[in-house]
Amino acid sequence: MSEIIVVESIPLDMKYEVNATFGTPLYKAWSDLLSMAEEQVDIASFYWSLTGEDINVNSSTDQPGRNILEQIKYMPSRNVSVRVVTSIPTLASNSTDLKVLRQNGVQVRRVNFGHLTGGILHTKFWIVDRKHLYIGSANMDWRSLTQVKEVGAVIYNCSHLASDLHKIFLSYWVMGHRNASLPNPWPSSFDTLINQEKPLLVNLSGVPSQVYISGSPPVFCPHSRTKDLDAILSAIAEAERFIHIALMEYLPLSQFSRPKRYWPVIDDAIRGSVFERNVSVRLLVSCGRNSDPTMLPFLQSLAALQYPDSNVHLEVKIYIVPVGNHSDIPYARVNHNKYMVTDKVAYVGTSNWSADYFSSTAGVGLVVSHDTINSTYPRDTFQEQLKKVFERDWESEYSVPLASSGENPDCAFWKIQRGN
Repeated sequence: MSEIIVVESIPLDMKYEVNATFGTPLYKAWSDLLSMAEEQVDIASFYWSLTGEDINVNSSTDQPGRNILEQIKYMPSRNVSVRVVTSIPTLASNSTDLKVLRQNGVQVRRVNFGHLTGGILHTKFWIVDRKHLYIGSANMDWRSLTQVKEVGAVIYNCSHLASDLHKIFLSYWVMGHRNASLPNPWPSSFDTLINQEKPLLVNLSGVPSQVYISGSPPVFCPHSRTKDLDAILSAIAEAERFIHIALMEYLPLSQFSRPKRYWPVIDDAIRGSVFERNVSVRLLVSCGRNSDPTMLPFLQSLAALQYPDSNVHLEVKIYIVPVGNHSDIPYARVNHNKYMVTDKVAYVGTSNWSADYFSSTAGVGLVVSHDTINSTYPRDTFQEQLKKVFERDWESEYSVPLASSGENPDCAFWKIQRGN
Protein backbone atom coordinates (compact mmCIF):
# COMPACT_ATOMS: atom_id res chain seq x y z
CA MET A 1 0.00 0.00 0.00
CA SER A 2 1.22 3.51 -0.81
CA GLU A 3 1.85 5.64 2.25
CA ILE A 4 2.61 9.34 2.69
CA ILE A 5 4.04 11.05 5.77
CA VAL A 6 5.11 14.54 6.83
CA VAL A 7 8.81 14.67 7.73
CA GLU A 8 10.53 17.54 9.47
CA SER A 9 13.56 18.75 11.39
CA ILE A 10 13.22 20.83 14.54
CA PRO A 11 16.45 22.69 15.42
CA LEU A 12 18.08 21.73 18.69
CA ASP A 13 17.06 23.61 21.85
CA MET A 14 13.58 24.50 20.63
CA LYS A 15 10.69 23.65 22.91
CA TYR A 16 7.06 23.13 21.99
CA GLU A 17 3.97 22.33 24.02
CA VAL A 18 3.87 18.79 25.43
CA ASN A 19 0.88 17.81 23.26
CA ALA A 20 2.27 19.35 20.04
CA THR A 21 1.99 17.39 16.79
CA PHE A 22 5.19 16.54 14.93
CA GLY A 23 6.03 14.87 11.65
CA THR A 24 8.51 12.00 11.42
CA PRO A 25 12.05 13.27 12.13
CA LEU A 26 13.88 13.88 8.86
CA TYR A 27 16.96 11.98 10.04
CA LYS A 28 14.85 8.88 10.74
CA ALA A 29 13.06 9.16 7.39
CA TRP A 30 16.34 9.45 5.46
CA SER A 31 17.93 6.59 7.41
CA ASP A 32 14.90 4.40 6.81
CA LEU A 33 14.93 5.11 3.07
CA LEU A 34 18.61 4.18 2.86
CA SER A 35 18.17 1.01 4.89
CA MET A 36 15.35 -0.22 2.66
CA ALA A 37 17.21 0.52 -0.60
CA GLU A 38 17.86 -2.67 -2.59
CA GLU A 39 18.87 -1.52 -6.07
CA GLN A 40 19.17 2.22 -6.68
CA VAL A 41 19.20 5.57 -4.91
CA ASP A 42 19.02 8.82 -6.91
CA ILE A 43 19.50 12.11 -5.08
CA ALA A 44 19.17 15.67 -6.38
CA SER A 45 20.38 18.42 -4.07
CA PHE A 46 21.60 22.00 -4.41
CA TYR A 47 24.83 21.18 -2.57
CA TRP A 48 26.41 18.65 -0.17
CA SER A 49 27.86 19.56 3.22
CA LEU A 50 27.24 16.73 5.67
CA THR A 51 30.24 17.36 7.96
CA GLY A 52 31.25 20.38 10.02
CA GLU A 53 34.73 20.59 8.52
CA ASP A 54 33.23 21.65 5.21
CA ILE A 55 32.31 24.99 6.74
CA ASN A 56 35.21 25.14 9.22
CA VAL A 57 32.96 24.36 12.17
CA ASN A 58 33.73 21.88 14.94
CA SER A 59 30.33 20.88 16.30
CA SER A 60 29.05 17.59 17.65
CA THR A 61 25.68 18.51 16.15
CA ASP A 62 26.97 17.39 12.74
CA GLN A 63 26.88 13.72 13.84
CA PRO A 64 23.54 12.92 12.16
CA GLY A 65 24.91 14.33 8.91
CA ARG A 66 28.05 12.22 9.22
CA ASN A 67 25.89 9.15 9.77
CA ILE A 68 23.88 9.82 6.60
CA LEU A 69 27.08 10.33 4.61
CA GLU A 70 28.47 7.02 5.91
CA GLN A 71 25.26 5.20 4.97
CA ILE A 72 25.32 6.59 1.44
CA LYS A 73 29.05 5.96 1.08
CA TYR A 74 28.64 2.24 1.71
CA MET A 75 25.65 1.75 -0.60
CA PRO A 76 27.77 0.59 -3.58
CA SER A 77 29.37 -2.08 -1.38
CA ARG A 78 25.84 -3.40 -0.82
CA ASN A 79 25.36 -3.53 -4.60
CA VAL A 80 23.06 -0.52 -4.47
CA SER A 81 23.72 1.93 -7.30
CA VAL A 82 23.82 5.58 -6.16
CA ARG A 83 23.61 8.60 -8.47
CA VAL A 84 23.88 12.18 -7.29
CA VAL A 85 23.22 15.42 -9.15
CA THR A 86 24.17 18.77 -7.69
CA SER A 87 24.59 22.36 -8.79
CA ILE A 88 27.08 24.66 -10.39
CA PRO A 89 27.11 27.31 -8.91
CA THR A 90 27.10 25.89 -5.38
CA LEU A 91 27.09 27.12 -1.80
CA ALA A 92 29.53 24.42 -0.70
CA SER A 93 32.69 25.09 -2.68
CA ASN A 94 34.86 23.43 0.00
CA SER A 95 32.71 20.32 0.43
CA THR A 96 34.56 17.01 0.57
CA ASP A 97 31.37 14.92 0.43
CA LEU A 98 31.29 14.47 -3.33
CA LYS A 99 34.95 13.44 -3.44
CA VAL A 100 34.36 10.85 -0.71
CA LEU A 101 31.28 9.54 -2.50
CA ARG A 102 33.10 9.23 -5.83
CA GLN A 103 35.94 7.34 -4.15
CA ASN A 104 33.38 4.82 -2.89
CA GLY A 105 31.68 4.18 -6.21
CA VAL A 106 28.90 6.77 -6.17
CA GLN A 107 28.22 8.37 -9.57
CA VAL A 108 28.22 12.17 -9.30
CA ARG A 109 27.30 14.80 -11.87
CA ARG A 110 27.30 18.55 -11.41
CA VAL A 111 24.86 20.46 -13.60
CA ASN A 112 26.02 23.90 -14.74
CA PHE A 113 22.74 25.75 -14.30
CA GLY A 114 24.68 29.00 -14.27
CA HIS A 115 25.49 28.36 -17.92
CA LEU A 116 22.25 26.63 -18.92
CA THR A 117 19.67 28.96 -17.38
CA GLY A 118 21.48 31.61 -15.35
CA GLY A 119 20.16 29.98 -12.18
CA ILE A 120 20.98 27.07 -9.87
CA LEU A 121 19.82 23.52 -9.21
CA HIS A 122 17.87 24.22 -6.01
CA THR A 123 15.92 20.94 -6.06
CA LYS A 124 15.94 18.59 -3.07
CA PHE A 125 14.58 15.09 -3.65
CA TRP A 126 15.39 11.39 -3.34
CA ILE A 127 14.16 8.38 -5.32
CA VAL A 128 14.72 4.91 -3.87
CA ASP A 129 14.29 1.76 -5.97
CA ARG A 130 11.99 3.69 -8.30
CA LYS A 131 9.15 3.29 -5.75
CA HIS A 132 9.87 5.47 -2.68
CA LEU A 133 10.53 9.20 -2.78
CA TYR A 134 11.35 12.23 -0.64
CA ILE A 135 10.62 15.85 -1.59
CA GLY A 136 11.22 18.73 0.80
CA SER A 137 13.14 21.80 1.85
CA ALA A 138 16.26 20.03 3.18
CA ASN A 139 19.57 20.08 1.35
CA MET A 140 22.21 17.40 1.94
CA ASP A 141 23.55 19.47 4.80
CA TRP A 142 24.15 18.41 8.40
CA ARG A 143 22.52 21.66 9.53
CA SER A 144 19.28 20.48 7.90
CA LEU A 145 19.15 17.69 10.49
CA THR A 146 19.96 19.63 13.68
CA GLN A 147 20.20 23.38 13.10
CA VAL A 148 17.64 24.34 10.46
CA LYS A 149 13.87 23.86 10.50
CA GLU A 150 12.79 21.74 7.51
CA VAL A 151 9.54 20.23 6.22
CA GLY A 152 9.03 17.63 3.52
CA ALA A 153 7.11 14.55 2.47
CA VAL A 154 8.03 10.90 2.02
CA ILE A 155 5.90 8.61 -0.11
CA TYR A 156 6.43 4.86 0.13
CA ASN A 157 5.48 2.22 -2.42
CA CYS A 158 4.23 4.47 -5.21
CA SER A 159 6.12 3.40 -8.32
CA HIS A 160 4.06 5.53 -10.72
CA LEU A 161 4.94 8.76 -8.91
CA ALA A 162 8.54 7.74 -8.24
CA SER A 163 9.01 6.90 -11.92
CA ASP A 164 7.57 10.28 -12.84
CA LEU A 165 10.00 12.07 -10.50
CA HIS A 166 12.75 9.97 -12.02
CA LYS A 167 12.13 11.66 -15.37
CA ILE A 168 13.00 14.98 -13.72
CA PHE A 169 16.12 13.43 -12.23
CA LEU A 170 17.15 12.19 -15.66
CA SER A 171 16.67 15.66 -17.15
CA TYR A 172 19.31 16.89 -14.70
CA TRP A 173 21.51 13.83 -15.24
CA VAL A 174 21.75 14.23 -19.01
CA MET A 175 22.47 17.94 -18.57
CA GLY A 176 25.40 17.02 -16.32
CA HIS A 177 27.54 16.19 -19.36
CA ARG A 178 30.28 18.61 -20.27
CA ASN A 179 29.07 21.08 -22.93
CA ALA A 180 25.45 19.96 -22.56
CA SER A 181 22.82 22.18 -24.17
CA LEU A 182 19.11 22.30 -23.47
CA PRO A 183 16.94 20.41 -25.96
CA ASN A 184 13.93 22.14 -27.47
CA PRO A 185 11.65 20.32 -27.31
CA TRP A 186 12.62 17.66 -24.80
CA PRO A 187 12.54 14.10 -26.21
CA SER A 188 9.26 12.25 -25.69
CA SER A 189 10.88 10.01 -23.06
CA PHE A 190 10.73 12.98 -20.66
CA ASP A 191 6.99 13.52 -21.16
CA THR A 192 4.67 12.82 -18.26
CA LEU A 193 1.16 11.44 -18.05
CA ILE A 194 0.76 12.93 -14.54
CA ASN A 195 0.02 16.63 -14.20
CA GLN A 196 -2.52 19.14 -12.92
CA GLU A 197 -5.08 18.19 -15.56
CA LYS A 198 -4.50 14.45 -15.09
CA PRO A 199 -3.25 13.80 -11.56
CA LEU A 200 -2.34 10.33 -10.43
CA LEU A 201 -5.27 8.67 -8.68
CA VAL A 202 -3.89 6.62 -5.80
CA ASN A 203 -4.72 5.56 -2.26
CA LEU A 204 -2.20 7.29 0.02
CA SER A 205 -2.25 5.84 3.54
CA GLY A 206 -5.67 4.41 2.77
CA VAL A 207 -7.13 7.71 1.54
CA PRO A 208 -8.24 8.13 -2.11
CA SER A 209 -5.95 10.91 -3.36
CA GLN A 210 -4.93 12.91 -6.39
CA VAL A 211 -1.25 13.78 -6.70
CA TYR A 212 1.20 15.23 -9.20
CA ILE A 213 4.71 16.70 -9.32
CA SER A 214 5.38 20.16 -10.76
CA GLY A 215 8.70 21.47 -12.00
CA SER A 216 10.78 24.53 -12.76
CA PRO A 217 12.31 26.27 -14.61
CA PRO A 218 10.06 26.12 -17.69
CA VAL A 219 12.95 25.33 -20.06
CA PHE A 220 13.55 22.10 -18.10
CA CYS A 221 9.92 21.02 -18.38
CA PRO A 222 8.31 19.22 -21.32
CA HIS A 223 4.93 20.69 -22.26
CA SER A 224 3.15 17.92 -20.36
CA ARG A 225 4.77 18.84 -17.02
CA THR A 226 2.84 21.32 -14.87
CA LYS A 227 5.07 24.30 -14.07
CA ASP A 228 5.76 24.87 -10.39
CA LEU A 229 4.45 28.44 -10.46
CA ASP A 230 1.22 27.26 -12.10
CA ALA A 231 0.79 24.64 -9.37
CA ILE A 232 1.11 27.30 -6.68
CA LEU A 233 -1.24 29.74 -8.41
CA SER A 234 -3.77 26.98 -8.96
CA ALA A 235 -3.71 25.98 -5.29
CA ILE A 236 -4.29 29.60 -4.28
CA ALA A 237 -7.08 30.07 -6.83
CA GLU A 238 -8.94 26.91 -5.83
CA ALA A 239 -8.94 27.60 -2.08
CA GLU A 240 -12.39 28.43 -0.68
CA ARG A 241 -11.86 28.83 3.07
CA PHE A 242 -8.21 29.14 4.07
CA ILE A 243 -4.64 29.28 2.79
CA HIS A 244 -1.71 28.65 5.16
CA ILE A 245 1.75 29.42 3.73
CA ALA A 246 5.10 28.77 5.43
CA LEU A 247 8.25 30.04 3.69
CA MET A 248 11.84 30.99 4.29
CA GLU A 249 11.58 33.86 1.80
CA TYR A 250 8.66 35.72 0.29
CA LEU A 251 9.68 38.46 -2.11
CA PRO A 252 7.70 39.82 -5.11
CA LEU A 253 10.96 40.69 -6.89
CA SER A 254 13.68 39.11 -8.94
CA GLN A 255 16.27 38.57 -6.21
CA PHE A 256 19.33 37.60 -8.21
CA SER A 257 18.91 38.82 -11.79
CA ARG A 258 19.88 42.38 -12.64
CA PRO A 259 18.33 44.81 -12.97
CA LYS A 260 15.85 43.84 -10.28
CA ARG A 261 12.25 43.77 -11.40
CA TYR A 262 8.94 43.83 -9.62
CA TRP A 263 7.19 40.45 -9.77
CA PRO A 264 3.73 40.57 -8.20
CA VAL A 265 2.38 37.28 -9.64
CA ILE A 266 1.92 35.34 -6.38
CA ASP A 267 1.33 38.50 -4.34
CA ASP A 268 -1.58 39.48 -6.59
CA ALA A 269 -3.03 35.96 -6.36
CA ILE A 270 -2.99 36.09 -2.55
CA ARG A 271 -4.59 39.53 -2.44
CA GLY A 272 -7.20 38.43 -4.97
CA SER A 273 -8.16 35.40 -2.90
CA VAL A 274 -8.65 37.58 0.16
CA PHE A 275 -10.66 40.38 -1.45
CA GLU A 276 -12.53 38.54 -4.19
CA ARG A 277 -13.35 35.27 -2.42
CA ASN A 278 -12.97 36.16 1.28
CA VAL A 279 -10.43 33.39 1.80
CA SER A 280 -8.56 33.58 5.12
CA VAL A 281 -4.78 33.74 4.54
CA ARG A 282 -2.03 33.17 7.05
CA LEU A 283 1.54 33.80 5.91
CA LEU A 284 4.39 32.58 8.14
CA VAL A 285 7.76 33.85 6.92
CA SER A 286 11.11 33.04 8.46
CA CYS A 287 13.47 35.67 9.78
CA GLY A 288 17.02 34.82 10.78
CA ARG A 289 20.19 36.83 11.06
CA ASN A 290 20.96 36.30 7.36
CA SER A 291 17.44 36.89 6.03
CA ASP A 292 16.90 39.35 3.19
CA PRO A 293 15.62 42.59 4.80
CA THR A 294 14.10 43.59 1.46
CA MET A 295 11.17 41.34 2.41
CA LEU A 296 10.03 43.67 5.19
CA PRO A 297 8.11 46.36 3.24
CA PHE A 298 6.31 43.74 1.14
CA LEU A 299 5.27 41.84 4.25
CA GLN A 300 4.17 45.07 5.91
CA SER A 301 2.05 45.83 2.86
CA LEU A 302 0.27 42.48 3.18
CA ALA A 303 -0.12 42.75 6.95
CA ALA A 304 -1.78 46.17 6.54
CA LEU A 305 -4.67 44.50 4.73
CA GLN A 306 -5.91 42.62 7.80
CA TYR A 307 -9.41 44.05 8.41
CA PRO A 308 -11.76 41.47 9.94
CA ASP A 309 -14.68 43.93 10.20
CA SER A 310 -14.88 43.86 6.40
CA ASN A 311 -14.29 40.11 6.25
CA VAL A 312 -10.69 40.65 5.14
CA HIS A 313 -8.45 38.12 6.87
CA LEU A 314 -4.77 38.31 5.94
CA GLU A 315 -2.38 37.73 8.82
CA VAL A 316 1.42 37.82 8.62
CA LYS A 317 3.74 36.43 11.27
CA ILE A 318 7.49 36.04 11.49
CA TYR A 319 9.04 32.77 12.65
CA ILE A 320 12.33 33.25 14.52
CA VAL A 321 14.55 30.31 15.48
CA PRO A 322 16.56 31.36 18.56
CA VAL A 323 20.30 31.35 17.91
CA GLY A 324 21.22 30.72 21.55
CA ASN A 325 24.65 29.11 21.96
CA HIS A 326 24.83 28.12 18.27
CA SER A 327 26.13 31.46 16.99
CA ASP A 328 29.33 29.85 15.69
CA ILE A 329 27.37 27.96 13.00
CA PRO A 330 26.81 30.10 9.86
CA TYR A 331 23.56 30.09 7.88
CA ALA A 332 21.75 28.07 10.49
CA ARG A 333 18.96 28.70 13.01
CA VAL A 334 16.36 29.50 10.37
CA ASN A 335 12.95 28.19 9.29
CA HIS A 336 13.69 26.82 5.80
CA ASN A 337 10.11 25.64 5.05
CA LYS A 338 8.51 25.92 1.60
CA TYR A 339 4.95 24.61 1.79
CA MET A 340 1.30 25.60 1.62
CA VAL A 341 -1.87 23.92 2.81
CA THR A 342 -5.40 24.99 1.92
CA ASP A 343 -8.86 23.53 2.42
CA LYS A 344 -8.36 21.82 -0.96
CA VAL A 345 -4.71 20.78 -1.35
CA ALA A 346 -1.34 20.31 0.30
CA TYR A 347 1.73 21.62 -1.54
CA VAL A 348 5.31 20.85 -0.53
CA GLY A 349 8.00 22.56 -2.59
CA THR A 350 11.72 23.20 -2.80
CA SER A 351 11.67 26.87 -3.87
CA ASN A 352 11.48 30.18 -2.11
CA TRP A 353 8.78 32.46 -3.44
CA SER A 354 10.56 35.05 -5.56
CA ALA A 355 10.81 35.45 -9.33
CA ASP A 356 14.13 33.72 -10.07
CA TYR A 357 13.07 30.44 -8.46
CA PHE A 358 10.36 30.00 -11.07
CA SER A 359 12.12 31.42 -14.14
CA SER A 360 15.72 30.16 -14.06
CA THR A 361 16.19 27.88 -11.04
CA ALA A 362 15.43 24.16 -10.79
CA GLY A 363 12.83 23.06 -8.26
CA VAL A 364 9.93 20.67 -7.81
CA GLY A 365 6.60 20.71 -6.02
CA LEU A 366 4.42 17.90 -4.71
CA VAL A 367 0.68 18.59 -4.90
CA VAL A 368 -1.69 16.33 -2.97
CA SER A 369 -5.47 16.45 -2.57
CA HIS A 370 -7.75 13.91 -0.91
CA ASP A 371 -11.23 12.63 -1.65
CA THR A 372 -12.62 12.75 1.88
CA ILE A 373 -16.28 13.62 1.18
CA ASN A 374 -18.59 11.57 3.39
CA SER A 375 -15.65 9.44 4.45
CA THR A 376 -13.85 8.77 7.70
CA TYR A 377 -10.32 7.46 8.08
CA PRO A 378 -8.48 6.04 11.08
CA ARG A 379 -5.95 8.87 11.10
CA ASP A 380 -5.35 12.32 9.71
CA THR A 381 -4.78 12.75 5.99
CA PHE A 382 -1.46 14.20 4.80
CA GLN A 383 -3.28 17.49 4.26
CA GLU A 384 -4.49 17.47 7.88
CA GLN A 385 -1.04 16.53 9.17
CA LEU A 386 0.52 19.45 7.31
CA LYS A 387 -2.20 21.78 8.57
CA LYS A 388 -1.50 20.73 12.15
CA VAL A 389 2.22 21.36 11.69
CA PHE A 390 1.43 24.86 10.41
CA GLU A 391 -0.98 25.61 13.24
CA ARG A 392 1.52 24.33 15.80
CA ASP A 393 4.16 26.72 14.48
CA TRP A 394 1.71 29.60 14.07
CA GLU A 395 0.65 29.39 17.72
CA SER A 396 4.16 28.72 19.08
CA GLU A 397 6.33 31.18 20.98
CA TYR A 398 8.61 31.37 17.95
CA SER A 399 5.98 33.08 15.79
CA VAL A 400 5.58 36.79 16.41
CA PRO A 401 3.52 39.53 14.78
CA LEU A 402 5.39 41.37 12.06
CA ALA A 403 5.36 44.57 14.10
CA SER A 404 7.26 42.78 16.88
CA SER A 405 10.00 41.34 14.69
CA GLY A 406 12.19 44.38 15.30
CA GLU A 407 12.46 43.48 18.96
CA ASN A 408 14.54 40.34 18.37
CA PRO A 409 18.23 40.57 17.34
CA ASP A 410 18.00 37.03 15.91
CA CYS A 411 15.92 38.51 13.07
CA ALA A 412 17.48 40.62 10.30
CA PHE A 413 14.53 43.03 10.47
CA TRP A 414 15.81 44.11 13.89
CA LYS A 415 18.34 46.62 12.60
CA ILE A 416 15.89 48.15 10.13
CA GLN A 417 13.08 48.61 12.60
CA ARG A 418 15.43 49.84 15.29
CA GLY A 419 16.68 52.39 12.77
CA ASN A 420 13.12 53.55 12.19
